[in-house]
Amino acid sequence: MTDKKKITRRQVLVAGLASASALVLPGCSNDGPPTYGNLLRMGDNFTWRAQRLLLPSHRLAREYDRREISSIPAIGTTDPGDASNPYFQEELGGVYARLRHADFADWRLVIEGSVARPGAYSVADLMRFPKKTQITRHTCEEGWTAIAEWNGALLKDVLEAAGILPTARYVNFSSYDGWDDSIDMWDAMHPQTFLAYGMNGRELPVPHGAPVRLRVATQMGYKSMKFLRRIVVTDEFVDPGLSGPIQNGWSWYAGI
Repeated sequence: MTDKKKITRRQVLVAGLASASALVLPGCSNDGPPTYGNLLRMGDNFTWRAQRLLLPSHRLAREYDRREISSIPAIGTTDPGDASNPYFQEELGGVYARLRHADFADWRLVIEGSVARPGAYSVADLMRFPKKTQITRHTCEEGWTAIAEWNGALLKDVLEAAGILPTARYVNFSSYDGWDDSIDMWDAMHPQTFLAYGMNGRELPVPHGAPVRLRVATQMGYKSMKFLRRIVVTDEFVDPGLSGPIQNGWSWYAGI
């Protein structure tokens, strides 16, 4: 059997599963993230729809004891303001460098879109929300895992304070290292999805996304975006193009 035949059969199988999902999962919306015509990418939509239907509502990721906290490396961008970084973006990186130099006193997280009360939140503003702490596993797409303690405000609480509209379906995030991504409202309102400003009993360090990063405990680590700068709530899925996951070969939904 040739490699070409193997690929063809795998693509047909995934395509069949994706088509079947429309029949097996009638309660799910049909306007999920696009596949761009890639048959293998249809498997992502199947996984997303299957987990939404078959798993308990707002299932919880396992939480650990403090004795199980491990070292956790910082990978990818570790400082968007470092001009020596080959991925440095002058505009965003320059802004981040100035914010970092001032200990993030002027940092604000803009929240806009399908909300009744758009606004900008400082770290102090986020700390006024009920503080949440969780010790969860960070599962990296590179194959390693680590356990850390995270402190922050529930994304659900912040979105509700901004007056999220009934039509809202997706929450889009932008970062100071030029990355854009999104999660659906199911994950946004999850009781373990929050805006983390603390890690292992200290302020969130720069290599791990200071001053605030997203934590999505029920998805792979790359969905927990670092260096947050803006949140846009939308009624429909928005593809950010080359600054986002799909057109770079990553799954939009990476549930674990």
